[in-house]
Amino acid sequence: MKLLAPSILSADFTNLSQQLRFVEMGGADLIHCDIMDGKFVPNITFGPLLVEAVNSTTELPIDVHLMIEKPQEYIKDFASAGADYISVHQETVTHLDRVINQIKENNCKAGVVINPATPVSTLEYILNIVDYVLLMTVNPGFGGQSFIDYCYDKLDALNKMKQERGLDFLIELDGGVDTGNIKKLSDAGCNIFVAGSAIFNSDNITAATVEMKNLIS
Repeated sequence: MKLLAPSILSADFTNLSQQLRFVEMGGADLIHCDIMDGKFVPNITFGPLLVEAVNSTTELPIDVHLMIEKPQEYIKDFASAGADYISVHQETVTHLDRVINQIKENNCKAGVVINPATPVSTLEYILNIVDYVLLMTVNPGFGGQSFIDYCYDKLDALNKMKQERGLDFLIELDGGVDTGNIKKLSDAGCNIFVAGSAIFNSDNITAATVEMKNLIS
């Protein structure tokens, strides 16, 4: 399974509904929403109301990435707003098993996220219950950053753990994904590709979406 998830962090919010239509026309599979609280990461973005607005505008599933402290306090709100996928950072959650199950109880796909410098080995005992693992390939907080090269090794290590244990969770990458590296990442085992500036900062959003879809097909 290969899914393209444009991140609206890089979209033009003054014309968001049209921008969503552009990526739909290009064959996008998910809409990625980066939720930042200005505490866990040095930026503030948006909350459930914006996710609800996105949900009312598109038929595509919504992938909510919670880069916030105490995410367990907001899972129900984002699920009610229309999230289909919700991921939380391993670095912010004390009782990760409990929170993953909380996400599932709210009828969403449950994901765990780790920052670039966090080893994949820290996920060893949670992999059998998550629906997907999101590897941050830039330091979280801002769009438009360059892919961190050692994350190729992390992708390889995670994919090896997945294959050796016969698990079926999806692997998602977020940060610096563009037309120059997306095929290599696909070949290395990535399933879900988050792309923000590579799509929304292009001259033709639909064409950029189509190109990236073709590269992972």
